[in-house]
Amino acid sequence: MICIDRFEGNVAVLETDIGFQHVSRSQLPADVREGDLLVQTADGSYQVDAEATAARRAKLLARTKKLQKK
Repeated sequence: MICIDRFEGNVAVLETDIGFQHVSRSQLPADVREGDLLVQTADGSYQVDAEATAARRAKLLARTKKLQKK
Protein backbone atom coordinates (compact mmCIF):
# COMPACT_ATOMS: atom_id res chain seq x y z
CA MET A 1 0.00 0.00 0.00
CA ILE A 2 1.20 3.48 -0.85
CA CYS A 3 -0.58 6.37 0.87
CA ILE A 4 0.01 10.11 0.48
CA ASP A 5 0.89 11.19 4.01
CA ARG A 6 1.43 14.88 3.29
CA PHE A 7 2.80 17.48 0.92
CA GLU A 8 5.85 19.58 1.71
CA GLY A 9 6.01 22.20 -1.00
CA ASN A 10 6.64 20.40 -4.28
CA VAL A 11 7.42 17.11 -2.55
CA ALA A 12 4.91 14.41 -1.61
CA VAL A 13 5.70 12.23 1.39
CA LEU A 14 4.43 8.73 0.69
CA GLU A 15 3.90 6.12 3.37
CA THR A 16 4.75 2.67 2.06
CA ASP A 17 4.98 -0.79 3.56
CA ILE A 18 8.72 -0.29 4.03
CA GLY A 19 8.71 3.28 5.33
CA PHE A 20 8.40 6.82 4.05
CA GLN A 21 9.44 7.91 0.58
CA HIS A 22 9.80 11.44 -0.84
CA VAL A 23 8.59 11.92 -4.40
CA SER A 24 8.33 15.02 -6.54
CA ARG A 25 4.73 16.17 -6.74
CA SER A 26 5.11 16.34 -10.52
CA GLN A 27 5.39 12.52 -10.59
CA LEU A 28 1.86 12.19 -9.22
CA PRO A 29 -1.50 12.79 -10.90
CA ALA A 30 -2.57 16.42 -10.68
CA ASP A 31 -5.72 15.72 -8.64
CA VAL A 32 -4.18 13.71 -5.77
CA ARG A 33 -4.95 14.59 -2.15
CA GLU A 34 -3.52 13.67 1.20
CA GLY A 35 -4.83 10.27 2.21
CA ASP A 36 -5.19 8.95 -1.34
CA LEU A 37 -3.99 5.41 -1.92
CA LEU A 38 -1.75 4.91 -4.91
CA VAL A 39 -0.54 2.08 -7.08
CA GLN A 40 2.76 2.23 -8.90
CA THR A 41 2.60 1.13 -12.51
CA ALA A 42 5.20 -0.89 -14.40
CA ASP A 43 6.70 2.30 -15.87
CA GLY A 44 7.24 3.76 -12.38
CA SER A 45 4.41 6.30 -12.47
CA TYR A 46 1.66 6.49 -9.88
CA GLN A 47 -2.11 6.26 -10.21
CA VAL A 48 -4.79 6.83 -7.59
CA ASP A 49 -6.60 3.65 -6.56
CA ALA A 50 -10.00 5.33 -6.33
CA GLU A 51 -11.83 2.25 -5.08
CA ALA A 52 -9.35 1.53 -2.27
CA THR A 53 -9.22 5.23 -1.32
CA ALA A 54 -13.02 5.44 -1.07
CA ALA A 55 -13.17 2.27 1.03
CA ARG A 56 -10.46 3.53 3.37
CA ARG A 57 -12.14 6.92 3.79
CA ALA A 58 -15.50 5.25 4.52
CA LYS A 59 -13.89 3.00 7.13
CA LEU A 60 -12.18 5.96 8.82
CA LEU A 61 -15.40 8.01 8.76
CA ALA A 62 -17.31 5.15 10.39
CA ARG A 63 -14.63 4.83 13.05
CA THR A 64 -14.75 8.59 13.74
CA LYS A 65 -18.54 8.56 14.05
CA LYS A 66 -18.36 5.62 16.44
CA LEU A 67 -15.85 7.47 18.63
CA GLN A 68 -18.00 10.61 18.67
CA LYS A 69 -20.96 8.65 20.05
CA LYS A 70 -19.03 7.69 23.18
